Amino acid sequence: NQERRAVIRIMLVDDQEMVRVGFRMILQAEHDLTVVGEAGDGAAAVELADRANADVVLMDVRMPRMDGIEACRAIRERLPDTRVMMLTTFDLHDYVRAAIRAGASGFMLKDAPAEQLVDAIRIVANGDALLAPSITQALIDEIARQPERDRASYPGVDTLTERELDVLLLMASGRSNGEIAGDLYLGEATIKTHVGRILSKLGARDRVQAVVTAYESGLVTPGHR
Repeated sequence: NQERRAVIRIMLVDDQEMVRVGFRMILQAEHDLTVVGEAGDGAAAVELADRANADVVLMDVRMPRMDGIEACRAIRERLPDTRVMMLTTFDLHDYVRAAIRAGASGFMLKDAPAEQLVDAIRIVANGDALLAPSITQALIDEIARQPERDRASYPGVDTLTERELDVLLLMASGRSNGEIAGDLYLGEATIKTHVGRILSKLGARDRVQAVVTAYESGLVTPGHR
């Protein structure tokens, strides 16, 4: 991942102006965050993204003209270094997998505490990915309800080493690199190397995609420890 600027540049996309005002007040109060643009629908967001040069786009899911998922896909195709975090008022789990496929790096509920939102932006800007815990659990539950799939349809899964499997299982439990390092008595730099190899073998863009693949392929099962 490319090293990010000292100040994280953020673009706000929501069709409700008061929501954008609220987010702007929260974000501008942080010394390392700045809002560089706002849009009221997905189509306007795609047009603005080229000029705003944002590190992170906070994107509402449901908007007129173009919804947040289509806008996310368009922005990620044109600006692969720009990260997109989806926001919604509702726990709309149907959108989660579509957003991940579209290239979203995070998915948070709008009613999350301000400090959680700020932390999430920093995590996403740093090149990582995250989902709100309730959304992660719902995603896992949804995958668990689906018919078991042939693992052979997920290239790379069977090429993971035993150590890489250990790391992936802990990633699927929501553990950070530092926590995984502690669990496995390894250095954090070593864990980062393992994570990079896992992403490469699975063809995953980030940790979220890798974990989804692990569950969908049956490599990891809900409730695993």
